[in-house]
Amino acid sequence: MPKTFNTTAVCLPEKHYMVDITNRIEEIKEYVDCGKYFTINRARQYGKTTTLAALRKALITEYVVISLDFQGIGNAGFKTEQTFVQELSRLILGKTRSGLSIPESIEEQLKGYVARTEKKAKLGELFDTFTEWCAISEKEIVLIIDEVDSATNNQVFFDFLAQLREGYIRRDTEGVKTFKSVILAGVTDVKHLKSKLRNEDQHKVNSPWNIAADFDVDMSLKADGIAQMLEVYKVDHKMDFDSTLIANEIYDYTNGYPYLVSRICQIIDERLVPGSFVDLSAAWTRDGIDEAVKLLLNSSNTLFESLSGKLDNYPDLKNVLRSILMEGTSIPFNNYQEELSQMKMYGFIRNNNGTVVISNRIFETFLYNLFLSEEIMKNNVFVRESGLAKNMFVEGNRLNMPLILERFIATYTEVFGPLEEKFKEKDGREQFLLYLKPIINGTGNYYIEAQTRDQTRTDVIVDYLGQRYIIELKIWHGDSYNEAGEEQLTGYLDYFGEKTGYMLSFNFNKKKKKQGVRRIEYKDKVLFEAML
Repeated sequence: MPKTFNTTAVCLPEKHYMVDITNRIEEIKEYVDCGKYFTINRARQYGKTTTLAALRKALITEYVVISLDFQGIGNAGFKTEQTFVQELSRLILGKTRSGLSIPESIEEQLKGYVARTEKKAKLGELFDTFTEWCAISEKEIVLIIDEVDSATNNQVFFDFLAQLREGYIRRDTEGVKTFKSVILAGVTDVKHLKSKLRNEDQHKVNSPWNIAADFDVDMSLKADGIAQMLEVYKVDHKMDFDSTLIANEIYDYTNGYPYLVSRICQIIDERLVPGSFVDLSAAWTRDGIDEAVKLLLNSSNTLFESLSGKLDNYPDLKNVLRSILMEGTSIPFNNYQEELSQMKMYGFIRNNNGTVVISNRIFETFLYNLFLSEEIMKNNVFVRESGLAKNMFVEGNRLNMPLILERFIATYTEVFGPLEEKFKEKDGREQFLLYLKPIINGTGNYYIEAQTRDQTRTDVIVDYLGQRYIIELKIWHGDSYNEAGEEQLTGYLDYFGEKTGYMLSFNFNKKKKKQGVRRIEYKDKVLFEAML
């Protein structure tokens, strides 16, 4: 059976195209070999389950590995200590079907907990069983639990963590046999959870998982790893394309977010031929990536639903992200600020040298689309004007970008009049994107270049039917500043291999107002400079 790209559940090397994660597994194994207890908390669909499956295979030659998934325990299983002990014992016993060898005496004890009805099973008894198992086992035992989020709202789970913590401390202080290493995986950072405590348990106020080591392994996918995966794909399909170029393009969009990488590849492989391209060779190009990104952004998936849901839960944070994207505002990152910490934990933002940034270009564009859609719902005049005039802006398969800029300036002036100081905060960027979106909608993509986005300059990159358009948006600060902008834009065009670029300046100096669009030749480039 041929391999495929997989975006659900666990990825298996024998069935799916995967980036080689051997180095990542070796890094994690070092934590285990050192006897660390730790948490792997990453965003949803970030490769945690796939990593744990590979880690288990790497460990089973040296250790007894008990690998569990707390999704196998229903809500009722977390209600009481008795039900939790029974369900956890049942999960462990079930692992014998996948090769876990349990000593006979331990198996009998676990079966006893499952069958017990009158005398309630206690966590302490279960951990006595674990201690005995660790003592008699020829190999040291590693406990791995995936999807711990299923349990984090339950007091019994905190009691379970407290027992693990006690065993960890007694192992190091009294030489008591217990688990060599414990790994808890999920979205939630269990290390910082605080229990919903009963009044009489105030001595447990600190997190029971504060013995966990910091987990610093990078689980994102790198461009060279993506390229190696595509090399395997090329051999299987007897194809030839520039895997390094394609991998770098995919990485630029995703910043190595595993689900997004796999989903773009999956769309190219499964959905673009024959609808958008004549064959796979034509699809594995930059044009194919642009088409796959367009389909991805227009689709419903749990990742985008999660991001949208979190913004609904944190309206203040939504406003902050809007300010970052639309106005170029720089927001300091603070891990103790709940909204920022939550969004980082869910993988939607990251800490870039102390500043909040969106995790990747896909998420950025999703957020731009979300914010712009909210404005569209307000019946924005730019949407009406550009939507009605869409056909006049497209000539063949190319956008008439000078005309788009010209009509944007005219429409802006008609609606708002001359630029006033009160419009300076947004600099018209949002209005330009609102004007642009109906023109390229359904055919092209756009994104904002994060490296140049601040309160003085923004580069909008538009991909439309294989053609790339680079538009620099900036505030006018005089002729010398404009010349510097021409130099910057020229360098940016060189980077992308383009010969034509566009500048849209917002000029608040009424004395030096030359509104309109002019064409100039700068070095070996053609620049269209628009002034509002």
